[in-house]
Parts: sequence; structure tokens; C-alpha cells
Amino acid sequence: MRKANKTEDSGILADDLKYIPNNSTHNKKLKDYLLQEQKSYCAYTDEYIGRADASDIDHFNPNLKNTEGDSYTNWFLIKNQWNKEKGNKWEKFQPVLHPTSEDFEERIAYHQGDYFAKNGNDIEASNLVSLLKLDDLLLAEKRKKYINRKRSDMEAYGEAADVFFANLINDDNCQVSYVRAIKEEFGVDVWPML
Repeated sequence: MRKANKTEDSGILADDLKYIPNNSTHNKKLKDYLLQEQKSYCAYTDEYIGRADASDIDHFNPNLKNTEGDSYTNWFLIKNQWNKEKGNKWEKFQPVLHPTSEDFEERIAYHQGDYFAKNGNDIEASNLVSLLKLDDLLLAEKRKKYINRKRSDMEAYGEAADVFFANLINDDNCQVSYVRAIKEEFGVDVWPML
């Protein structure tokens, strides 16, 4: 997972959009803006969200949902499965690090396909990893296989990582997932290329 960015020039803020419960027609515009801002990537898993993938607007702090405090900084577009996985565990994992925290990537470490709190005493970071299941074994294994496959592809094509990912994005960016893992493993920040 990479640090989530929320911008002051968001269309959500410009259009003064609010989440309206049980109103999928209205919320579609909100969802479309989030998809665009997140460049079609799940805010939690860092996987590409394709047209056929079920996705949801997650209210990071579910206690804010349907209150005046629920706003743009609390909304993230994520894959449906991860919304289900997060479920009703909010109270169990408090306090929790917010995905937009400036020091997010210093506190949530990545190492060879795994995410964990960099400091074992950092309760907020540890709770975020547990709440969002960033340490899920199946997801970590999928991430590791993806990275290994891309490493093998680069060797087979004889391309440097930056050239390889630029070509991959140019051909079809849906083939790119795990944006932070790519940056950590290959030293290539693909986010600006997307």
C-alpha cells in the first residue's frame, strides 16, 4: 500500500459532492472521481481496478459515515473483497494510522512482498496493517509472484526496469499492479507514468 493522496483541486470538492446512502446513481459520480484520482488502483491493495472488478467507496472511519464529518478525506475506492474483509473491525483496531498521513511510507514498511509496521511499538501502523489486512498471506503471495514474474520478463526482454514499466503502461496499464512494490523492488516510481 502506498500513501494515499488527497488534493485540494479534486472534482469531488469542486462539485461539493456528498455521499448519499443507498443512492448509487448519485454516488456513481463520486466513485468515478475517486477512480480517476486513484488512477484505477485500489487504495488498499494497490491492485488495478478493471471494469469488471467490483469496487466500493470505503468510508475509512466507518463511524463518520452518514455524519457531517464524513468527507473526501474519508473516502477511498477499493476492491469489494477488501471492503468486506475490513468489515466491522474498526473498533478492534484503534488507534489507526490514516492512509494520507505524511509519514505513511516511513511507518508502513515494505520488504520483499510484505507490509508491516516499521517500528513494532507503532500501534497505529500495526493496527492499520491488521485492519486492512495488508499482511494477508494470499495477497502477499500474489504480490510476490507478480514481482518475480515482472523481474523474469525484464530479463527475458533485456530491458531496464524503467523502460520495461514505461512500455507496459504504454501498451496497457491494467497489466501494472502493486505500485509501491514496483518502486521498492525496482526503484521505479510508476505512479507519474500512469
